[in-house]
Amino acid sequence: MDNPSKARATFPTPFIAMSSPPLISSSTSSSSSPSPPRQSPSPTINAPAGFPPPQQPHPTPLQPVVLSPCAACKILRRRCTDNCVLAPYFPPTEPLKFTTAHRVFGASNIIKFLQELPETHRADAVSSMVYEANARLRDPIYGCAGAICHLQKQVSDLQAQLAKSQAELLNLQAQYANLVALIFVEMSDRQSPGRLEEEEEKPNNSINQFVDTIGIFDDSVSNSTWEPLWT
Repeated sequence: MDNPSKARATFPTPFIAMSSPPLISSSTSSSSSPSPPRQSPSPTINAPAGFPPPQQPHPTPLQPVVLSPCAACKILRRRCTDNCVLAPYFPPTEPLKFTTAHRVFGASNIIKFLQELPETHRADAVSSMVYEANARLRDPIYGCAGAICHLQKQVSDLQAQLAKSQAELLNLQAQYANLVALIFVEMSDRQSPGRLEEEEEKPNNSINQFVDTIGIFDDSVSNSTWEPLWT
């Protein structure tokens, strides 16, 4: 009889032991449940707001450096940065532009010239340097001075031709004016009354002279024919 009583006494104890762990688990679950919502907003809110700003400036300058460096940095085989002085004036599509300027002036001198000028005048300075470099390659001795002298000679030759043509034009205009004056003088002389009377008398005088010559001819002929008869 002692054994069943002991069994009855021992039976409820494991049941109590089984009931205690769910209480502990519920407490742990209740304690763990508020912690994740406290931790979740920090990575979800702070991560996108904090990390993208420092990450965005780093990849953006690297892309143009790798994909499209300027012609100057590409030829010089150096890294092209955002603050590159040569990038706005030597695009990657025009490598010959920098090659000609680099052969004559050098990259260091070009950078020095551009840094000494304001940004508003740098484009004109680059175009002038490229033109000077092309002229030096064509004419290493004189460069642009030779081209300027050649153009000045052409201008002087054209001015001489222009002066000559203007002189010929003035001469022709003077001849034309003299010819017109002579024509007007002759027309005025013909229209004057004394001139008309002289022109009318000229035919009468010519007729009288013709008659006189005929009479002289008749006298000479008659004398020559009748002289042998009287001998």
